[in-house]
Amino acid sequence: MSRRRRRPPRVTRGTDVGLRAFHLAFISLSVILAAFAAAWAIGQYRLEHALEYVLAAVGSVGAGVALALYGAAFQRKTRRL
Repeated sequence: MSRRRRRPPRVTRGTDVGLRAFHLAFISLSVILAAFAAAWAIGQYRLEHALEYVLAAVGSVGAGVALALYGAAFQRKTRRL
């Protein structure tokens, strides 16, 4: 029984996205999602005047700010990678 040599996997050029770039893109999308959630909660508060929507808006803004700060710190920390 003959054994075939395994070929190394093909590398396609131009499609390789690093983990750092993916992480930064994911953080950016999360900040945008938090902004949309805050805008939605403010719009709902204008319609119903319920305290839950104010809390959701404040939480979303807080989460967006925290994510933006984390993204900036992550970018500074991994700049030389």
